[in-house]
Amino acid sequence: MLVEIPYGNSYIDVQIPDDSLMYRTSCKVPEDNTSDLVLSAVRNPIGCKSLSAEIKMSGAKSVVVVVSDITRPIPYAGFLIALLEEIESAGVPGNEILILIATGMHRPSTNAERERMFGSEVCKRYHITDHKAERGDDLVQVPGISMAGRSIELNRYFVEAEFRIITGLVEPHFMAGFSGGRKSVCPGLCSLETVKMFHGYSFLENSSARNGNLVGNLLHNEALSIARQAKVDFSINLLVNNEHRLVNAIAGELEASHEMACKLAGEYACPTVKKECDVVLTSSGGYPLDSTYYQCVKGMVSCLPAVKKEGIVISVGRCYEGIGSEEYQSIMRQYSGRWQEFLMDIEKSDKVIKDQWQFQMQTRTLEHVGTNNLYFVTNGLTASDLDHLCVNGIHAPEDKVQERVQELLDRFVREGRSLAVIPEGPYCAPV
Repeated sequence: MLVEIPYGNSYIDVQIPDDSLMYRTSCKVPEDNTSDLVLSAVRNPIGCKSLSAEIKMSGAKSVVVVVSDITRPIPYAGFLIALLEEIESAGVPGNEILILIATGMHRPSTNAERERMFGSEVCKRYHITDHKAERGDDLVQVPGISMAGRSIELNRYFVEAEFRIITGLVEPHFMAGFSGGRKSVCPGLCSLETVKMFHGYSFLENSSARNGNLVGNLLHNEALSIARQAKVDFSINLLVNNEHRLVNAIAGELEASHEMACKLAGEYACPTVKKECDVVLTSSGGYPLDSTYYQCVKGMVSCLPAVKKEGIVISVGRCYEGIGSEEYQSIMRQYSGRWQEFLMDIEKSDKVIKDQWQFQMQTRTLEHVGTNNLYFVTNGLTASDLDHLCVNGIHAPEDKVQERVQELLDRFVREGRSLAVIPEGPYCAPV
């Protein structure tokens, strides 16, 4: 049968045996448009009064609305203007509403990305700014400490706003169990110093840090402790399908609304593994997630429950922005071919280097299948780039990527190996 695998803004088509196992999300196409879904959610929230009523009761005259960055495929352009007008209807002037992009440790947004994400009307009418995790004058320390005993530095605009609204995509997350909710604050609005324990060796080494799991998950607990200290006033949790269309919105009190959203995300996107296969073909989710190799690691890790020990993982990603941050590139080059040494070094060190956590997560795949059995096919990285990334890398011209993937599959099928396919990559996380 023919299967479409997301790749950048398009797809590659591959032929697979009819008896291959297929893992997909099960979201239904919503009947309501995105504005209706979101407005219904904020007018009928969980654990608190409606958004409008909460703003009026607070007496707030300034509101910050936290939104995700370009790496999350949330269709803000379809509903954000309606949400902002709902806030204005509660008595907050438009010029006192700030849209704050929770970049976490990611790069700032471009003007073109803002237009694409939010729509031109939002960009014209409202103030928009990016969180900058390493810019001292944009950060302020808040009272209290995190679960791990760390001081908490957050974005100044968020802390100083009179009413704080967070929005986020709820999907399986290979470290924190599920995204959304408290992750909009930590790591979304934290300083690098605050987030170091959240992304440190000991938290990620713990087996509880995995897709679909919140119980005993140290990352979840740390992020939640920080979000509590941040005093989030209202939370909007969003779920999308494989076409990046909004299928559900659950709003209200920080923890109650996120808990319900995670329950739905688990039903939609965490299918039970039927059997471990010899080979798994997965994507990196397509655009915008597969823009960098850094983000592509999520697909390599999320597929592991579906593949046998010492099996084979085949992953694809466009990587049109390259490998990732300068710090991440430096780590990957320093430890090229020496991932075991990398783990030993970060276990012993008190220092946490920005983006080391992504390589640590990749080592889960390397421990499970080995470097030679982790194939990564791309046109966005050169053969020289791939040599440093602890993968069996295959560079191909864009019009040959599909052909290279098909050649790999055909070879393993001829050898009689069983195959599982996860077209949506990390958006679908078998458990």
